[in-house]
Amino acid sequence: MKRGNAILISLVVVALFAVFFIYPAGMVVKQAFEGTRADGSHYFTLDFFAAIFRNPIYQEGLWNALLLGIASTVATLAIALPLALIGHRYDFFGKSALGVLVLSPMILPPFVGAVGVKQMLGVNGAFNALLIDLGMMDAAAPYDWLANGRFLGIVLMNALHLYPILYMNIAAALANLDPAMEQAAENLGCPPWKRFFRVTLPLAMPGVFAGSSIVFIWAFTELGVPLVFDFARVAPVQIFDGLKGLGKNPVPYALTAVLLVVATGVFALSKLVIGRSPLGTAPRPKGRANAIPLGGWRSAACSLLFLTTFLIATIPHLGVLLLSFAGRWYGTVIPDELTARHYIEALGDGLVVPSIRNSLMYAGTATVMALAIGLSVAWVVVRSDLKFRNVLDALVMLPLAVPGLVMAFGYLALSQDGKAFHFLVGGDGSPFLLIAVAYAFRRLPYIVRSAVAGLQQGNPALEEAAKSLGATPWRTLRRISVPLIGANLAAGSILAFAFAMLEVSDSLILAQQAQHYPITKAIYTLLSTLGNGTELAAALGVWAMVFLSFAIMGAAVLGGRRGGLFKV
Repeated sequence: MKRGNAILISLVVVALFAVFFIYPAGMVVKQAFEGTRADGSHYFTLDFFAAIFRNPIYQEGLWNALLLGIASTVATLAIALPLALIGHRYDFFGKSALGVLVLSPMILPPFVGAVGVKQMLGVNGAFNALLIDLGMMDAAAPYDWLANGRFLGIVLMNALHLYPILYMNIAAALANLDPAMEQAAENLGCPPWKRFFRVTLPLAMPGVFAGSSIVFIWAFTELGVPLVFDFARVAPVQIFDGLKGLGKNPVPYALTAVLLVVATGVFALSKLVIGRSPLGTAPRPKGRANAIPLGGWRSAACSLLFLTTFLIATIPHLGVLLLSFAGRWYGTVIPDELTARHYIEALGDGLVVPSIRNSLMYAGTATVMALAIGLSVAWVVVRSDLKFRNVLDALVMLPLAVPGLVMAFGYLALSQDGKAFHFLVGGDGSPFLLIAVAYAFRRLPYIVRSAVAGLQQGNPALEEAAKSLGATPWRTLRRISVPLIGANLAAGSILAFAFAMLEVSDSLILAQQAQHYPITKAIYTLLSTLGNGTELAAALGVWAMVFLSFAIMGAAVLGGRRGGLFKV
């Protein structure tokens, strides 16, 4: 790539990122420090932060958010680390199939899964009904698991949904280890447990910290699950509730700024740890460690661990599926009667079909935007010799580190009358462009990582041959480069599209009118609708599960690299 073209592309990308990513986040921080006098003039103040730390309710909200982030990360690590280690080191019965099955939680948005968990663990839910049938609980005094364990329920939902991200990161880190390191320790008489803590784990820490930082940030700023569990004393829900009085109460800006500072600090810490890891400077491994074949009860135990994890992780999926077919489900282990009418009624509901159409339009437009930007960034990172190309690569990874709630809050504030992003709102109040741009920058990392992987694996000699025969850079890109990395681009685009379709924070905050609701906002609205609203929401959730299942399988078949799509 010519140096001038690379510089031009870099400048354009940086400018777009400055406007549509850094500026909204910076605006949230700015508003948190900005007071307004009676004459309309502004002044610097720390009063809003002082109000947060003086108010015990806000203190509790921040503390709960922090505890949720830490507890969810620990629980996720407890699930993902053993799975990744066993999958890396041993070959057992059904390993390939089970390795795919344990990724199943990714096909269900966590706040939709929370609906299924509520049905399972409610006072008159399936679990209590089972205990009553077994004589282990008094039918006259059923235990309220959610009221007494709401915090643990949210941690469980976060862990069951997010452990695949950490699992893929750790698995990718372990796959990149040089087996000679462990073999040398073994030859020197180092026992297995000591070899793990002194050699394997330290070398795999980049994957552990990369995945853990994403899990923490996700759980720390998670909005949907606490909303469904009616857990109001947590900072993201307090911010969401404060949107109605945003013009009169700037405290939500300060709360959002605190979330951003914590998330950014965690991201910076993970980059620091990864940068200091010996894996970053270690030579490329000359070989791969051969998995140890297991037989008998050892193979069965490993298979059982993966299968048990899969079955537990799919309890929310099962709850949503049964609820979507339930004609009546109250106080029984399974529904008393099954019916498909909820799917038929959903098609006639004024929210459902328009929400699907809206999500297709929002996500489709966002994917095209992200594809154009992501391919340009990947081209500069891999095919140019610019010294700052790695900085550009790190910049476009920031959306994985900055909470979606922060970005959605910034976009909402900037889209008001007279603000910078108001031009993204249509004359009829449609947030089409606003949501599409927000989706595009939130999901850009998936396409960048896929495109970079494809270009790194491709042979640049083919492009050089085309140029030597007189092909222009554009023709070379169109006829040689893009076809060669088409599978990688398709994999990243499918994931970007699928996760944009089921985005929670941007959807709940930016779509204010019913005719503009995307799928996730429609599901949330149906949950609070009297009658069969919960069943209709479950039916729409099943549709989301099926859609995301095909998307993830398609991305995997087309070459999505495990762990790379969630790398910080």
